[in-house]
Amino acid sequence: MNQVKLAVIMTCYNRRDITLTCLRALYQQTEAFDVYLTDDDSSDGTSEAIETNYPQVRLLKGNGNLYWVGGMRLAFAEAMQKGYEYYLWLNDDTLIESDVIERLLAIHRDLSERDRSNSIVVGSTKDPQTGKPTYGGSVKSKRWYSNKFEFLEPSGVLQECDTMYGNCVLIPDSVVRKVGNLDAAFIHSLGDLDYGLRARKLGCSIWVAPGYVGICSKNSIRNSWADSDLPLSERLKKVVQIKGFPLKPWTIFCRRHSGLFWFIYWFLPYIRAIIGYRDLTTSPTFTEEIPEGRL
Repeated sequence: MNQVKLAVIMTCYNRRDITLTCLRALYQQTEAFDVYLTDDDSSDGTSEAIETNYPQVRLLKGNGNLYWVGGMRLAFAEAMQKGYEYYLWLNDDTLIESDVIERLLAIHRDLSERDRSNSIVVGSTKDPQTGKPTYGGSVKSKRWYSNKFEFLEPSGVLQECDTMYGNCVLIPDSVVRKVGNLDAAFIHSLGDLDYGLRARKLGCSIWVAPGYVGICSKNSIRNSWADSDLPLSERLKKVVQIKGFPLKPWTIFCRRHSGLFWFIYWFLPYIRAIIGYRDLTTSPTFTEEIPEGRL
């Protein structure tokens, strides 16, 4: 079988050792690939360390204000110009097993043989300490009053889902040609969920790979807008910041994906910030996440 042309898309900011550990695991893969990585103006020597240890990485420099979506969008755009067959989104705090790319490609080949070539394949991660699931595919909550996308725990078989978190996601060129890049309307969060939902609307499908592809710790809600231990004034300040639910991106997301009564759902995170609500008993949802990327 001929070697596929694949680009790995990454972004990072000021966590040099974590980024290097991710790259170390990535370069254990059995498949060949090119890496496009945006360093959003790190001050901890991340770029220098990458250039020293992994000179083959296509390193792009950000201005310090790109955050997760902006950094991924820049690297994705650069790779798209070269016309790869596949693109793998990978968070720099996600450590994947050595055969992950091979496994994801095999799943997509199988889907293609079933006339499902316009399919995204999502890898799920678990916490290295607890073994509990952290990121992967998501399904829309069936509760009528909810605007949540709940984590779909992987099983022993392929499962279809509604959208995904962008930690480890294989996207074929056929999907990229339909959907394009991450939407510049988003800054730090929501861009991955929006991409999956837009792909579905354009006739693509999203599948969760069987089992887990690696490890990634779940971000803590401590000191975030969802931390009920913080004073109300602090929660309200944080909920509209870039890592929370900034007004314009959140409005765009709700209008685009939440139906006729989107304005009702639009209020939910701000109400939760006011009352100090947090549901620690459910699987991860985007209303409870501290999004990935720039910490």
